Amino acid sequence: MPHVILKMVEGRTEEQKKALANALTRAVTTTLGCSEDLVSVAIEDFKDAEWMARVFAPDIQQRSDTIYRMPGYGPED
Repeated sequence: MPHVILKMVEGRTEEQKKALANALTRAVTTTLGCSEDLVSVAIEDFKDAEWMARVFAPDIQQRSDTIYRMPGYGPED
């Protein structure tokens, strides 16, 4: 039962979020071979000024062992 949590900087429309959730669901079902009924997708919006402290540091930098694709930016950027 895959549950995808996507964190991003705010500013996308509800239509964009729904389209993204549908695309992620398709990717999960295709890659993992599971039913669409088993997939859930959550989207969490953050203010740009909060990103480094609330997402980058705790979720990316401090949990690098769980990251399968690292971003091309860092705290110095």
